[in-house]
Amino acid sequence: MIEHAQFTIERRYDVSPAEVFAAWASVEAKSQWLSGPEDWVVEPLELDFRVGGRERSVGGPKGGPVSTYNAIYWDIVENERIVYTYEMLMDERRISITLATVQLRTDGDGTHLVIREDGAFFDELIDPTLREDGWGTLLDALGRVLEGG
Repeated sequence: MIEHAQFTIERRYDVSPAEVFAAWASVEAKSQWLSGPEDWVVEPLELDFRVGGRERSVGGPKGGPVSTYNAIYWDIVENERIVYTYEMLMDERRISITLATVQLRTDGDGTHLVIREDGAFFDELIDPTLREDGWGTLLDALGRVLEGG
């Protein structure tokens, strides 16, 4: 069984699009906000941020289950957009495949970010609304990193 789901989340940050873009493009910066809860065991983030490049993140609570994120970047326009696909695995079982787009626009003296995901979720292994909730938490963490917190 495949369940299709999509969502769009918007955020405004009080920094330039270049600063927001850099937080996605740098392994050091992205490692600060793209992570699970504090009690998770997380492997170092692997990031090759370029068209055709890949990203990999593995982690989970002590004792499991282990979540694996594998992404491929398809289109990158500096300070404007990022388009990628990714698969999520739970204990090496694929639970979803997603097309994600990130758009950045100048908004006064800040940045308006729009992320949209269109996903295929397999065999009722995950509730798609949890993915949207997870991204909301991650984008809030991104905001804290951008604010220097």
